[in-house]
Amino acid sequence: MHQKPINTGWIEVICGGMFSGKTEELLRRIRRAKIAKLSTIIFKPKIDTRYSNNKIVSHNKNSMDSINITKTKDLFNLGQEYDVVGIDEAQFFDNDLIESCKKLANEKTRVIVAGLVSDYKGLPFGPMPHIMCESDYLDKLTAICIKCGLDASFTQRITEQTQQVVIGETEFYEARCRKCFEPPKK
Repeated sequence: MHQKPINTGWIEVICGGMFSGKTEELLRRIRRAKIAKLSTIIFKPKIDTRYSNNKIVSHNKNSMDSINITKTKDLFNLGQEYDVVGIDEAQFFDNDLIESCKKLANEKTRVIVAGLVSDYKGLPFGPMPHIMCESDYLDKLTAICIKCGLDASFTQRITEQTQQVVIGETEFYEARCRKCFEPPKK
């Protein structure tokens, strides 16, 4: 894959459970694009305030400046002047994410999307299933199961909250493999 789209753009998706390195991989790809002297911009949903309001930050504390977005449709308007657009925590955006990413890719932009593939119940999360289907390149990362050490694809909530979105990290969630994952009882 080339760093800069020549005749057309494309959509790359980095997905997986929590603690699988999605944001770290997004940051790596953006750093490489900057080394290649491409113009870059990164977006994150306004709801993600875990580490910083104006940066995306990995669990390893690596970070880059980002733009907070409340309206998904703003992605296209703000991103169309850049060679590479990064989007973190994509599961928190609405389904307008798919059209915005497609429009950017059609305008010769490389779009890199990172997000959770499923929620704490193990169900598809937000627009992620649709953007995964639309992607030209798809990487599903795994973490390490906190219980047994196998590859972990699931995010286990370890608190009693029942709403789909609870912002947090190790105080609320663990990485689990299929065998150790315990979906909440109905």
